[in-house]
Amino acid sequence: MAEIIGRASERRLLQSMLESDHAEFAIVYGRRRVGKTFLIREFFKDQFAFYHTGLNPDELPEEKRMLAQLENFASSLSRYGAAARSVPKSWKEAFGMLIDFLSEKPKDRRMIVFIDEMPWLDTRRSMFLSAFENFWNGWAAGQDHLILIACGSATSWMCDELKDNTKGLYDRITKDIPLSPFSLYECRKYFDYRGIVMDDYDLLQTYMATGGVPYYLSCFEKGYTVAQNIDRAFFAKNAPLKNEFSRLFSSIFINKENYEKVVRYLAGRRYGYTREEVSAGTGISSGSGLTRTLKGLSDSNLITVYKDILGGKTYYKLTDAFCLFYLHFVDGGKTNNHTFWQNNQFSPAVNAWRGLAFEDLCFNHIRQIRRALGISGVNTEISTILWRTSSEGPGSQIDMVITRADRRVHLCEMKFSINDVEIDKDYDAHLRERLSLFQNVIGKRKTPEITLITTYGLKYNKYAGRVQSLVVMEDLVQRD
Repeated sequence: MAEIIGRASERRLLQSMLESDHAEFAIVYGRRRVGKTFLIREFFKDQFAFYHTGLNPDELPEEKRMLAQLENFASSLSRYGAAARSVPKSWKEAFGMLIDFLSEKPKDRRMIVFIDEMPWLDTRRSMFLSAFENFWNGWAAGQDHLILIACGSATSWMCDELKDNTKGLYDRITKDIPLSPFSLYECRKYFDYRGIVMDDYDLLQTYMATGGVPYYLSCFEKGYTVAQNIDRAFFAKNAPLKNEFSRLFSSIFINKENYEKVVRYLAGRRYGYTREEVSAGTGISSGSGLTRTLKGLSDSNLITVYKDILGGKTYYKLTDAFCLFYLHFVDGGKTNNHTFWQNNQFSPAVNAWRGLAFEDLCFNHIRQIRRALGISGVNTEISTILWRTSSEGPGSQIDMVITRADRRVHLCEMKFSINDVEIDKDYDAHLRERLSLFQNVIGKRKTPEITLITTYGLKYNKYAGRVQSLVVMEDLVQRD
């Protein structure tokens, strides 16, 4: 039997629904292949009163999409034991049929209804959402034994139409369950479960290529090195992830063009761009459309939004590991070498990518960093600092700044290295310059300290004292 790896907080929320004494309406959303359906099916052991999965509209003729979805819904009702009836002509009629079916179920135990890929049901001019609102508000919300779970990969639709609904479904969600990729700790548990052995260094490299997405991890097989597995997943003739980038955007977003365009643009600069720069660089007007695009990318955990604490500007930074890896090495058929990764592990391009990818890994493991620094209980804010020497760009930057409520500030240096990091005379001068620049701008209001986040550790010499706190990969792999 399959085992649910990690997902501790999500399982607690699902368990609380089983134990509650009122109707529950949960939404579960997250990117393609992150394990949403698996989590729900395995947690509830397929004990559903009704379970329906929408059809992918991209695979249906546009003029027949609504009819195909309604026929499929009627099929699901029949499969779960509903009396045979004609195909409903509208979603209002379809939900009426569901009410009739569920009303016959016993009310002395929890009744679980699971609608998977709900955004696919909302085809053009189908009035699906109106019918669904009527179903919940007019009947389902009054059934104290009912658990309704709506699930979807189209995160923008799930958030806009359900979570942030300002009309009939306003404030109706009782459990909000966004499902993120695995953390390093969960990746470790997953590989242990499958009998795949790798050390922390290889685990970090695996995460930096896959972003911890469970399906992407499933492409790795026992008996191969990390480099061989990356080649098999991305570069082999029939590599399963070779065309995943396009599929990812098609599944997450209803109209993918602007989302993909922004991600490609953000990949061009390590610290990201302001909203105005994104608009100018992509040709997307700086209005509600761009707002919706940036929000959708953030809701989908593909980008990170942060502030430059000196300039006060908001930046949008691509931090999804899979997208960064794909755009660096796979996109556009950059190579036809089926053993590309094995042959280029120590090339300048791969080493440069490792440095950038490690920084993004750190942004995705803030909780572990805070725990390692002993500040889990301290209110903190994550930002960056850009020093501009001219109007054309930054002269220097600190990628991660952790500002604490007690007025101490961690200026984080993130270094991916196969050895302990050694601070020599030149690097020490670089660190002292950063401290001085920070103090000159901030004054004595805050106390800065250099924090090194790296793989193995720090080589102790006469300059090592410049680093006041250290986080290593062993800390990053700890439990969330």
